[in-house]
Amino acid sequence: MNHTNRRDFFRKSAGAVGAASALTMLPPAIRQALAVEAAVDTRTIQDIKHIVILMQENRSFDHYFGTMRGVRGFGDRFPIPLASGKPVFFQANPGGGADIQPFRRDSRVSNALIGSGTPHNFPDQQAAWNQGKMDRWIQFKNQATMGYYMREDIPFQFALADAFTVCDGYHCSILTGTDPNRIVFWSGSNFNPELRKKGINSTDTDSEPVNSRCWPSPSNWVAGRAQQADGSGQVDPGTGAYNYKYVNNAFKWDTLPDVLQKAGISWHIYQNMNNNWTGAMHGCLAFQSFRTAQPGSPIYEHGLTGGPATADGAVNFLAQLKQDVMNDALPQVSWVLPTQALAEHPGSSEGVAGAADFISDVLAALTANPAVWSKTALFVTFDENDGFFDHLAMPAVPSYDANGNLMGKSTVPLDGEYFDASVGSYLSAADTTSGKIRPWGLSSRVPMYVVSPWSKGGWVNSQVFDHTSMARFLEKRFGITVDAISPWHRAVCGDLTSCFDFVNPNDPVFPKLPDMSNYPAINAAQRLLPTTAVTTAPATPQPLYQETGTRFSRALPYELHTSARVEARGLVQLIFANTGTQGAVFHVYDKLHLDRIPRRYTVEAGKQLSDYWNAAASDSGKYELWVYSSNGFVRSFKGDALAADASAFKPEVQVCYEPATGQVYLKVNNTGTAAGKVKVAANAYRTDGPWTLDVAAGATGTLHWSLDDSGHWYDFTVTADNFERRFSGRVETGKAGVSDPAMALHLKA
Repeated sequence: MNHTNRRDFFRKSAGAVGAASALTMLPPAIRQALAVEAAVDTRTIQDIKHIVILMQENRSFDHYFGTMRGVRGFGDRFPIPLASGKPVFFQANPGGGADIQPFRRDSRVSNALIGSGTPHNFPDQQAAWNQGKMDRWIQFKNQATMGYYMREDIPFQFALADAFTVCDGYHCSILTGTDPNRIVFWSGSNFNPELRKKGINSTDTDSEPVNSRCWPSPSNWVAGRAQQADGSGQVDPGTGAYNYKYVNNAFKWDTLPDVLQKAGISWHIYQNMNNNWTGAMHGCLAFQSFRTAQPGSPIYEHGLTGGPATADGAVNFLAQLKQDVMNDALPQVSWVLPTQALAEHPGSSEGVAGAADFISDVLAALTANPAVWSKTALFVTFDENDGFFDHLAMPAVPSYDANGNLMGKSTVPLDGEYFDASVGSYLSAADTTSGKIRPWGLSSRVPMYVVSPWSKGGWVNSQVFDHTSMARFLEKRFGITVDAISPWHRAVCGDLTSCFDFVNPNDPVFPKLPDMSNYPAINAAQRLLPTTAVTTAPATPQPLYQETGTRFSRALPYELHTSARVEARGLVQLIFANTGTQGAVFHVYDKLHLDRIPRRYTVEAGKQLSDYWNAAASDSGKYELWVYSSNGFVRSFKGDALAADASAFKPEVQVCYEPATGQVYLKVNNTGTAAGKVKVAANAYRTDGPWTLDVAAGATGTLHWSLDDSGHWYDFTVTADNFERRFSGRVETGKAGVSDPAMALHLKA
C-alpha cells in the first residue's frame, strides 16, 4: 500500500469526524458552555477551582453508545468468545430458538424512552456475568437487556459526548445495584477497608451486596428542612428536625464529604431530600457520620438539606446551585442529586428525554456565570448498568472455580477483595460456576461524560476507570487521601486526569447540542406507543451496527506485553508484563475450553507474572489462547506444543514498541537447532505485505513498521508450521491520537 492509498484509507475511516455534528439548534446554556474558554493559569489540574459531580441511574455503555463512532462498541473487531464459540453479542435464548442479539429500542415505533428495565441485583448480576463467561444475560435478565439506542433516539446524550469527552472504559465498581455502587462512589469502597487491610473478605455486616443501607424506613424517610406532604416523619424532640429511620447498621469509615470537611475543602450536595428515590441516590446515608448529623453541623447543613422552597412547597435545589454560581459562591466540590423523575432510571417517569433536559438545566446553572464556568469541571456518570448488556470483558479480580481454584493471578494482594456469600442468601441456586467467594468487581461499563472547558472537542478516553476514580481525581486536585480505596483499585483504575488538556485547552472546534426542553411532548408521544418492541427481541435478528469513523483519543498510560514460551512435555507458558504507568487486567480465554472460567491477571505498572497451560494433558498438545486487555490490546497463541517440542525450528515472537516514533517491532527468536522461516501478514490498517522472515538456528530476526498512517494502530499475524501468533492494539506515544480507524468497518463489509 503506497503512502497516498494509506492516507486515503485513514481519511475515509475518519470521515465521520465532525459529520455527525450537524445537529439541531444549540440552547443558550450549552452554547455558553462550549464558548467559554478555560481560565488557564498554572496549566495544571490546579486551574480547576470547582468540581461538580452528577451521577444518574442505570444505563450501560453499549445500551447508550454501542452504535456511536469512535468508541469500543458493537463494531469491536475482537469480541470475547462465548462457550458456544460465538462472539459475546450472540446470547443464548433459554426459551429456545435463535440467539438474542443487540436490537434497537426504536423510539419511532415503540415507547422506548421510558420504562423497560431489567433485573440488576447481586444474584442476577453474578449469574449473568458467569465469572467472565458472559453467557447468561438473557437467562438471568430478560430480552430487554439487549436493547440499545441510536443517535436519533437520544440526540442530547450523543451530542454531549460529541461536544466534550466520553469515556469508553469507565466501569461501575460492583456487580450489583444502586446502593453498593453509590457507596463506592461516595467513599471509595463498598466493603470495610479495615477488614480488607487485614486480608479478610467482608460479609453483609461489613459491606453492601444489595440495596439496604440507603433506603430508610418508608414511613419515616424525611430529612433536612422539609417535611413530607402527608406530615409523616420522626421528630427529634431536641431540635424539631425530621430524620431518617434506618434498617441496617451504619458504616464507619469516612465518606468523601468527611474527608473534604477535615481537610478544610468546601463542599455541598444540591438535592431535594424528599424526592430522592427514598434516599437511594445518596450513598452517604449508609454512614454513621451522616446518620447522626444534627442541624447546624457541617455534614447536616451541606449534606442533608435541600434548596429554597418554591410556592408549592417543592425544593428548588437547581435554583440554589444557580444562585451560588451567580454569587461566585460555588463550593470547591459539589454533588448534584437528581429527582426520581429525572434520574434517567428506566423506571423514571420522564425517561431519557426528561433526564437530558435535567442535565441541560444543570449546565445552564453552571454556565450562568462564565467566570465560574471557566474554572469548573462537571462529571456526569451512572451508578450501574441496570442489567443492560455490555460486551466488554469486565476487568475484575480473578474468580474462583467451583473447586475453589483461583483462576488467575495478581501482583497486587487479593485478600479482602471478595464478598463472602456464605452468610445470607445472595446467590441464585442456578449459579454454580463458582463457590461462595465472589469478586466484587469491576462490573459493566457505564457512560461517563467529562464536561468542562478543558475537555471539549469530542474526545474519547479509553483508560480503565471506575467509581473510585472520582475520589482519585479529588485526591489529585486537593492533595487529600481517601484511605478506603484499595490497592487493587489504585493499580487498575485511573484518576480521570487524562480526560483533560490542561496545557492547551482552548483550541478545539465543537458541535452543537440539541434543545431538550420539549421533553414533555416527546414523552407524551412515547406513551402512546407500544412497549413490546422494547422488551422482546425481534423475530429476525438485526445485524450489528456501529457508525464508522474515528474521534480524537486521549493518550493512555498503557504499554502492555504478552508473550508465550512452549516448553517440554506440552506445557505452554504465558508471560504478562507491564512497562506502562498504569496497571492492567489481562483476560485469557482458552478457545479449546470455553466452558471454563477465563483466567484474569492483574499486573501493576513495572511488573510481570506468568502462568502455565498443560496442552498435553487434555488436548494432545493443541492450544489456542486469546488474551484481551485495555483499549483493544489482543494477543493470540495457537499451535501444537508437542509438535513444537519435536521440531528443530523453534520460533517464538516478541512484540516491542518504540513510543518516541510510534513504531512496532517484531522479534522472532529461534531457540532450535535448525533454521526456518515465518510468514507475517497484516490483518487491518494496511494492504502491503505479507513478509517472510528467515531465522537461523539460535538467532533472532526482526521486522518493524511505521504506524503513522494508521494512528499507531496495528494488527499482524505470524505463522509457521504448527505455530500462529497474532498481535493487535495501539502503540502509545504519550501524545493524543485517534480511536481505532478499523472499528466497525467489518460490519459494513
